[in-house]
Amino acid sequence: MRLSSLADYAVVMMSAAARHCGGAARLNATLLAEETGLPLPTVQKLVSRLSAAGLIESARGTGGGFRLARPAAAISLADIVEAIEGPITMTACVENGSHDCCIEESCRVKPHWNVVNGAVKGALASVSLASLSQVPA
Repeated sequence: MRLSSLADYAVVMMSAAARHCGGAARLNATLLAEETGLPLPTVQKLVSRLSAAGLIESARGTGGGFRLARPAAAISLADIVEAIEGPITMTACVENGSHDCCIEESCRVKPHWNVVNGAVKGALASVSLASLSQVPA
């Protein structure tokens, strides 16, 4: 299992944003692009997706920019990944709705995927943005 580059970049960007939180000032995409080394169009795309997911608040115009929508300690790695990738699901049969699996009716592992999926999602949810934005000891 591997995160997409965009999800990885979102974590990097949100971590940088968390290091700047606490003040009343808003951040801008150019500042985060410079700080993280991410291309400006990528940062702008991530701002749009993260804003749509309710993880950041953005405002246009003079004095505009964006900031975290809630404290960094209240945003998890799972929140960020799901904002970019969609719901965390290890297999299609964990998702609601119809599936394209030819063995779904007879699969003996299917009942266990929800437990595995919950463990992976729980692990990601247990890591806060606040912890990701700290300098490692």
